[in-house]
Amino acid sequence: MSHPSTGGRQPDRVLLAGPNSRLRELRLLLGAVVDFLRGFRTLHFVGPCVTVFGSARFHEDHPYYALAREVGSRVSRLGFTVMTGGGPGLMEAANRGARDAGGRSVGCNIILPEEQDPNPYLDCVVTCRHFFVRKVLLFKYSYGFVACPGGIGTMDELFEALTLIQTRKVEHFPVVLIGAEYWQPLVTMLDRMAIEGTIARADLDLLLVTDDLDQAMRHLEVQAIEHFGLRERPLPKPSRWLGELQPGVRGTPHR
Repeated sequence: MSHPSTGGRQPDRVLLAGPNSRLRELRLLLGAVVDFLRGFRTLHFVGPCVTVFGSARFHEDHPYYALAREVGSRVSRLGFTVMTGGGPGLMEAANRGARDAGGRSVGCNIILPEEQDPNPYLDCVVTCRHFFVRKVLLFKYSYGFVACPGGIGTMDELFEALTLIQTRKVEHFPVVLIGAEYWQPLVTMLDRMAIEGTIARADLDLLLVTDDLDQAMRHLEVQAIEHFGLRERPLPKPSRWLGELQPGVRGTPHR
């Protein structure tokens, strides 16, 4: 799907291709603002989230799919809204797990040259034209991040979260990597970075790597729910005068 103001090309390619005409730059800027407004208006009402990252390439018959589905279910039972990138694979599995548990399930999808359609387990979805807008939305509403096995996109989102926490641009939210064997090469690389001094040894404590979902959920409870004092409270109500809509959600009130 293309956007008319970009001449049929992907908005990010136009935005990052150097100087454009003043009019086109303004259109690009306004397009990003529209993406932000649409995301803010929708996700303002979904409650505190935990964002689950993971590959779009693992299908239902893969063991990682079942793992991500259980992650989504367990995160939902903690009282969080499960947020993902909204696509297929492990994102779908996490959203599906949230629905299994009767919780809230939302997605921040992205328009790609090869279309990434929203998965069918979303209570509401925001579709963005720009990756940077999507990442802001994935982080803005989350009190924790869980990375299931994934590829370059998952790594990008994971390291964005770690960079924001390391540089104190955001609070020290918990980051959990599920799948110790899969993530072992990354852990080895991070340890090498600490040895070489490119990161601090303390930076290794920014993330928990585990196969134990009980340990992962307890980490989210302590470092998110208890640390930030999350309590049951009513969600903000949409304004009919502003044309805001309550996302279709199910289940009991969440934290």
